Amino acid sequence: MGRMIELPSATPIGAYLAEPAGTPRGGVVVIQEIFGVNAHIREVTDRIAAAGYLAIAPALFDSAKPGVELGYDADGMREGVALKARVSLERAVQDVAAAARRVAGAGKVGTIGFCWGGSVAYAAAIELGLPGASYYGGSNAQLVDRPARAPLIFHYGLKDTHITAADRAAVAAANPDAAVYEYEADHGFNCDQRGAYDAASAAMAWQRTLAFLAEHVG
Repeated sequence: MGRMIELPSATPIGAYLAEPAGTPRGGVVVIQEIFGVNAHIREVTDRIAAAGYLAIAPALFDSAKPGVELGYDADGMREGVALKARVSLERAVQDVAAAARRVAGAGKVGTIGFCWGGSVAYAAAIELGLPGASYYGGSNAQLVDRPARAPLIFHYGLKDTHITAADRAAVAAANPDAAVYEYEADHGFNCDQRGAYDAASAAMAWQRTLAFLAEHVG
């Protein structure tokens, strides 16, 4: 459904753009995990487009290493962690802003982010005022000292050892108007290419996310 394009930003980066069949309901920026704009992120972007939005997934690692597409094995995890350390949160938010500008002609713009991207989505609500759906953002608790300027929805797995109950509570306390959902699932439960995939939790979170986008984007 989609195609790769060049996206003007602080330095040009790639992005995967997927268009809906009809008139867009709005725009959605899909924010990657630490594995790049890989097959899973492209599939999510296509699903967002199928739901009626002009969807774009900026390649946030391109500023450090172009064309990154990693698997979910130990080697992919190591490389992804190393690349994440080379891309600042500030630069990631700049690239999300560039992606949002690219799809702004479709109407209101929101975000959906996973893992690292879940925290980037939270930061984009703070810095850019973009409504966002944050899936298991591992750095969310580090952002709670700054108020969000747009609505948020959070999805967490109760079996996720990367994110503590205290972290989830801090995010909920800092965002009293946001829905914070917890699932009997592990980190990465939305991705059907990972061992942690939980179909029931993924389906429920997806429906809640689509309802959020319908309310706050269009």
